[in-house]
Amino acid sequence: MPPTAHLAIWFIAAAAIVGVIVRPIKIPEALWAVLGALALVVLSLLSVSEAWSAILKGTDVYLFLIGMMLLAELARHEGLFDWLAAYAVIRCRGSAMKLFALVYLVGILVTVFLSNDATAVVLTPAVYAAARRAGARPLPYLFICAFIANAASFVLPISNPANLVVYGTRMPPLFTWLGQFGIASLASIGVTYVVLRFTQRGELIAPIASDLERPTLARGGWLAAAGIAVTAAVLLIASGLDRPLGLPTFAAGVGTLIVIAALKAANPWPILKHVSWSVIPLVGGLFVLVAGIEKTGALAPLVRVLANGAHGEPLATAWTAGISVALLCNLVNNLPLGLLAGTVAHGAQLPAHITGAVLIGVDVGPNLSVTGSLATILWLVALRREGQEVSAMKFLRLGALVMPPALIAALLAFFLCAAVLAS
Repeated sequence: MPPTAHLAIWFIAAAAIVGVIVRPIKIPEALWAVLGALALVVLSLLSVSEAWSAILKGTDVYLFLIGMMLLAELARHEGLFDWLAAYAVIRCRGSAMKLFALVYLVGILVTVFLSNDATAVVLTPAVYAAARRAGARPLPYLFICAFIANAASFVLPISNPANLVVYGTRMPPLFTWLGQFGIASLASIGVTYVVLRFTQRGELIAPIASDLERPTLARGGWLAAAGIAVTAAVLLIASGLDRPLGLPTFAAGVGTLIVIAALKAANPWPILKHVSWSVIPLVGGLFVLVAGIEKTGALAPLVRVLANGAHGEPLATAWTAGISVALLCNLVNNLPLGLLAGTVAHGAQLPAHITGAVLIGVDVGPNLSVTGSLATILWLVALRREGQEVSAMKFLRLGALVMPPALIAALLAFFLCAAVLAS
């Protein structure tokens, strides 16, 4: 491939990613990603078969997202979110700070056991409903959904689909994973909470409503809750058996939809038409764009550099790799970058501490910008459905305060644990 073709690929990929970030004249993110992918094919920079192969790499992710989005829409439609919101507000007894802490705790649990994408899709509308019920400004609580989705996304392998992409078939056993990343996860979660709590303190002074009637939940809401609980159990089992997570999640979402529709003798179309289907072509377009970048040969020098650094300066290489990947996630999104990072780690046969640093960069780094992770993009989509807008610059200003200390704390804890385990 001539150098001009390499430049064209980089230019198209950069233009598409800028479009996703900035959304000029409110053009949806998915359209920019798809247009970039089509441009690569139309200009013969990628063949149709290469583009299709890149799209197929995301099959498990598409199935996972569809299942989660179906569950979220069912929960919304059946009143589960409103019920949970009222219950949370009553428990906080007029304290905005207690509500903030409660939302953060729930965000951790949802991220750990259902994945960061589920936090963005399922928890965000519930948190918005809780803030409305409490008569509070929703944005401080909604920011929790975005930031905890990434900060807690490496507690378990299932906490982030990018974890499965980075490690592939070399996924460590569960207890080994917890030994490597448990303390680092706590550091990331704790530092993120402290910074978020400090930056939002001005919004948490005024009291919130507490005189709400205890709500009741109809049968459809309980079934939606059961579907989410079953999905969490299925994901844990699939992870323990080292199986892909997409198909079980898809089956759980579709199964819950069928059961509720059958028991209520209702048409499922109102649920299906409100699902944010544009997320699927967005992810597919990003995979194609990354395939184009990979074709430029940019990975070969990186493999050599990391392989040499792993033998010469392993600790410095691990720090550099983790921080570099964290920043790069905000340029190309952590899911396709995780795929590239996994390819590089396998090609360079990186030791565990460098691969682990890369994983932390992939998971925590996206808290810098709105395009850093798929979860954050899903969070933006969920916000717009509620009539809320957060600009890329506003998120960046907050992310610049939240992400760096959390990343450094997580990496430091990870390396200290690795040193203790090795001694």
